[in-house]
Amino acid sequence: SGASAAEWGGFEDNMQGGGSAVIDMENMDDTSGSSFEDMGEMHQRMKEEEEEEAEGEAGPGEEEDGEFLGMKGLRGQLGRQVADQMWQVGKRQASRAFSLYANIDILRPYFDVEPVQVRARLLESMIPVKMINFPQKIAGELYGPLMLVFTLVAILLHGMKTSDTIIREGTLMGTAIGTCFGYWLGVSSFMYFLAYLCNAQITMVQMLSLLGYGLFGHCITLFVTYNIHFHSLFYIFWLVVGGLSTLRMVAVLVSRTVGHTQRLILCGTLAALHMLFLLYLHFAYHKVVEGILDTLEGPNMPPFQRVARDIPVVSNAVLNTTAKAIALTL
Repeated sequence: SGASAAEWGGFEDNMQGGGSAVIDMENMDDTSGSSFEDMGEMHQRMKEEEEEEAEGEAGPGEEEDGEFLGMKGLRGQLGRQVADQMWQVGKRQASRAFSLYANIDILRPYFDVEPVQVRARLLESMIPVKMINFPQKIAGELYGPLMLVFTLVAILLHGMKTSDTIIREGTLMGTAIGTCFGYWLGVSSFMYFLAYLCNAQITMVQMLSLLGYGLFGHCITLFVTYNIHFHSLFYIFWLVVGGLSTLRMVAVLVSRTVGHTQRLILCGTLAALHMLFLLYLHFAYHKVVEGILDTLEGPNMPPFQRVARDIPVVSNAVLNTTAKAIALTL
């Protein structure tokens, strides 16, 4: 039992020593594990910090690049959309300009007028208005003025025939049309520009209508004086009929213009052009046309005539001999 107690005591001592060794190994293992874990965590943390710093440095640049690319892409899309819209609008306008039906629809309101209204406006064109304190109404249609221009063309051709003018190479309709339409469109455009400078409340269509109806006095004066050749009669009609139509236009422009200087410039220019054009048509138009024809075609030449020519005697003898020979042969 003593041996057994000694052995047991030694065994316990050995167990204690071994236990302490085991405990020390466990402590070593725990220490070493914690140190490795701490090193791994530190390495991981350092790696994460480096990644965060790299992201922090590269992040603003990438965001700015992304924003720049986004704005650039948005601007590119807007530019393409604007270009497409402009192309579509231009295409529609071009197709509308080349469409006959669309052009007719545009011009239809300016020619939609009754004959009774045209007659009333012709009479009104010879009656000057008295009230100039407020703007006078102007017809915004072109049917009456266009017919008056064609009527003036026909009167000019009639005057060429009744005068001593020699008409060659046609009826000179092109010259008459060019003169009448040139005056109507040219003077209307010039007066509209002058009215714009003088701050007059009038549109281009209204100016065309006003000046076109003002040619009614010219048509009456020229038609009468071309058939009755008296200069005194022409001057009377020039002052009375032409003057009334001119006063009508002047009164309408005065009612639509503000300022004495502007009224004087605008109305004086229109009156001078309108009255001088009537003088030109009566006195100088035929001479100018004759001068143009002489320049283009040369001086007046007598018309070509056919003249019978005599057959010479030798030809008669040859014909007679030939006829006799044929008869003898037969």
